[in-house]
Amino acid sequence: MKVLTIREPYASLIANNIKKYEFRTWKTNYRGYILIHAGKSSDKEAIKKYDKYNLECKNGYIIAKARIVDCIKVTDEVRAQLKKENSFVYSSIINDKLWNGYAFKLDNIEKINPIYANGKLSLWDYDYK
Repeated sequence: MKVLTIREPYASLIANNIKKYEFRTWKTNYRGYILIHAGKSSDKEAIKKYDKYNLECKNGYIIAKARIVDCIKVTDEVRAQLKKENSFVYSSIINDKLWNGYAFKLDNIEKINPIYANGKLSLWDYDYK
C-alpha cells in the first residue's frame, strides 16, 4: 500500500479527522488508499498551536489509513473554501498567498494500530495487510 510521511502534529490531525487535506509542492495522479506515517521530526511550534486537540503524537509510526480522492491546485478559491472549513487548522495555507502547491483531499480516514516504520519522501510502498 502507498504511504505518505507527514510531520507531527499534522499526521495526528489527519488521523483524528481534524485535517482533511495534506499540502505538497508536487502533484499526484494517485487516487486510492494510503497509510499515514508520522515522520520522526515534529513541528514544535505547531504542536503548541494545536495543543487544544490533545493529540498523541507517535513519531516514526504509521498511525492511520485514508483515501486520496483528489489533488487540487491551491488557488484563492481553494483558500476561501479551506477558510470556511476550518480556518484554524488551515491558517498557514490560507494566509500564505504566495504558496501555490497542491492539496491532497482525503476521506475515509481511520486510525490503525501504530506500526513502526522508517519514512521516505514522496509516496512510498509498505506491505500492509
